[in-house]
Amino acid sequence: MRTFEYNNLSTWKWDGEILGLVAQIHEFKGRQEMYLKQKPAALDKLIKIAKIQSTESSNKIEGIVTTSTRIQQLFNEKTTPRNRDEEEIMGYRNVLNTIHESYEYIPIRASYILQLHRDLYQYSEKAIGGRFKNTHNVIAETREDGSQTVRFTPLAPYETPDAIDAICNSFNQVIDSCNVDPLILIPVFINDFLCIHPFNDGNGRMSRLLTTLLLYRCGYVVGRYISIESKIEKTKSKYYDVLEQCGVGWHENKNDPTPFVKYILGITLSAYRDFESRVSIIVTKLTAIEQVRKAVDDKIGKFTKSDLMELLPSIGKASVENSLKKLIEEGIIERHGKGKATFYTRI
Repeated sequence: MRTFEYNNLSTWKWDGEILGLVAQIHEFKGRQEMYLKQKPAALDKLIKIAKIQSTESSNKIEGIVTTSTRIQQLFNEKTTPRNRDEEEIMGYRNVLNTIHESYEYIPIRASYILQLHRDLYQYSEKAIGGRFKNTHNVIAETREDGSQTVRFTPLAPYETPDAIDAICNSFNQVIDSCNVDPLILIPVFINDFLCIHPFNDGNGRMSRLLTTLLLYRCGYVVGRYISIESKIEKTKSKYYDVLEQCGVGWHENKNDPTPFVKYILGITLSAYRDFESRVSIIVTKLTAIEQVRKAVDDKIGKFTKSDLMELLPSIGKASVENSLKKLIEEGIIERHGKGKATFYTRI
């Protein structure tokens, strides 16, 4: 029978790669706190961009999609959901907003996880929000020919409530004791949550929301400014592969969570690097053309106007367009394609 004793993680011999990732994240976290004290107004724009990207990407992983225009309209509350996908996107948006605004007041308990899941489905006709699963579920992979193969069999419904209570209780005890670095403890908790698979639907999205919540509660707030979900979506194949590796022997307490720990640490470190890259442009008082020039200098290969607008939230669309035109005239960059297919490269 599966048990959850996170205090045992304090005796694990973590390899040099994991220890190195943890040390780098601690260093970036310290520098981020220094940047945040300066509170440049442009950081608010980074928050808005990250929220939209997180909502879009986390749902996209599960095949829940709509257009970028509709995402913007839903986020700005200028429209109402048109279909089931948009209902679930709206629910995710609201839960993410709750975490952003109130993470300090959301304890890690089963009752709160159920409430977040309830809100995830607040616009949906599905009557599953805020309830643990009532049927046995499996984690399956759909092949190109339409056939499915089972990648993992989670706990049965009758075992689920006690298991969620157990991982929450053990997590809280270890966090309070400070015996295990939170950066290692959080991925282990999330891996167990996904192996339990406590809901009929929404497990993947809830796991990513909980990752954000746990990181915030432990002082790692980079996800407010850089979308962690977007980085997971871009490495989706690896995400599923490491989860499958960590599921081997899980029911018998013989699994090794190392691959998933490394994966989440790598994603988190990448987010901190992106934050520092973007904020370094924001805090230096450069003109629009100088900001675009600096961003272009850091680009390798193809890039688009949208890529630059994401990197430079403090300047408007017209300023980016004018700067690109000027850099073309100067022979710094070259334009390729037309319309929506337009991209640029450095010369």
